[in-house]
Amino acid sequence: MNYFLAVDIGASSGRHLLGSLQNGKIILEEIYRFTNKLSEEDGQLCWDLESLFSHVLLGLEECTRLNKIPKSIGIDTWGVDYVLLDNQDNIIGNTVSYRDERTKGIMESICDQVGCKEIYNKTGIQFMSFNTLYQLSSMDREDKNRAESFLMIPDYLNFLLTGEKVNEYSNATTTQMFNVNSDQWDKDLLEVAGVKPDIFGKAQLPGHCIGRLKDSIVEKIGFDCEVVLPATHDTGSAFIASVFDIEEEGVILSSGTWSLLGKEVEKPIVSDMSRNNNFTNEGGYNKRFRFLKNIMGLWIIQEVSRILDYRYSYAELAQMARESKDFTSVIDVNNERFFVSENMIEEIVDYCKETGQPYPTEIGEICICVYRSLAKCYSEFINEMVEVTGKKISKINIIGGGSKNELLNELIAEETGKEIVVGPVEATGMGNIMVQMLSMGEINSLETAKSYVKNSI
Repeated sequence: MNYFLAVDIGASSGRHLLGSLQNGKIILEEIYRFTNKLSEEDGQLCWDLESLFSHVLLGLEECTRLNKIPKSIGIDTWGVDYVLLDNQDNIIGNTVSYRDERTKGIMESICDQVGCKEIYNKTGIQFMSFNTLYQLSSMDREDKNRAESFLMIPDYLNFLLTGEKVNEYSNATTTQMFNVNSDQWDKDLLEVAGVKPDIFGKAQLPGHCIGRLKDSIVEKIGFDCEVVLPATHDTGSAFIASVFDIEEEGVILSSGTWSLLGKEVEKPIVSDMSRNNNFTNEGGYNKRFRFLKNIMGLWIIQEVSRILDYRYSYAELAQMARESKDFTSVIDVNNERFFVSENMIEEIVDYCKETGQPYPTEIGEICICVYRSLAKCYSEFINEMVEVTGKKISKINIIGGGSKNELLNELIAEETGKEIVVGPVEATGMGNIMVQMLSMGEINSLETAKSYVKNSI
């Protein structure tokens, strides 16, 4: 039996998933899990890449301990964040998170300078203040002039494993600096960001084999294998694992810290209507595009849990919400005040007061307010998607960790009136492994892979 390892790193946790084909199903086994959290460095919210990489290696060592050696491994993470390397391959400055406030006001300034329509027509990417274009623009010019390489977070982890610097396509498209018409980094936008074009490599498609592990890594973990590019942007991997094919009358909802609502299309949609409704076109496997909306997701509930000192499990919070279903106040989940807040509960209460709605006084009311607000938001954006694409939507495939929340799924069904298909839960890891299996010849086509997914959920 051949094993394939997905290293799936999210904004709050990471996991190593071994995948194998058994009886027409893709079987996943979680062998290692770790936390990922932000820390403050020099007044900035930053990622600890040294810690992240140490966990990557610990998970690989677990393969050796279990005597389940993968034929290949693939790493996926969240999008938009990156490192710049100097001529000694050292990281320049801090590895700043997209949640940091350093980009405040920069998106508006660049849009005034270049024009929103031109940026959107080039990139197809929705306007969010933390896009890589605006992060790079906020950096010190001297630091940017010292840069010899640009790597996104999974690209950098792959570099540490293999010694090869490779930019991956699906993540490159999230930067709002990649031209979807020419399939190249857009030199005009790189100039706007104040970076040299020669620090960017050719964007390689998911399925590309980077190479094998460095000798020092092999010595440490006890085995060698191929390192394959999945769709390194986690949403790209998740959408691959949807049970819907490209022609399906359905929409995919990747439910997690963020909610990603959309569908796969063969060509980007860059109409005035899609721009005005702030839809994004992110590249994926086989140069398909994910036409979707980025929506604030279960991050709000995660922050509620944090304020409550994690006294309740997410299942307990959902049950309290179910007991408070008569509470009907809603919030705008995409309002920036819910993006980063010192006290999310107070933020929700204040919003309800400011908008003249009854405000929640119990934990269950707080939670049902969030869940109902998410469901209403999904319904609104599905209607927008129908209008923009002219395509009927009759089903929703809810994938990712949030798909385990039965109450939220029920509310989505109530608000949208659509048929709900649930799973896979580990969509990102499964999509990651599917691309590895396709690349290594374990599976012969994406259609076959999707049939295995349907058998597996």
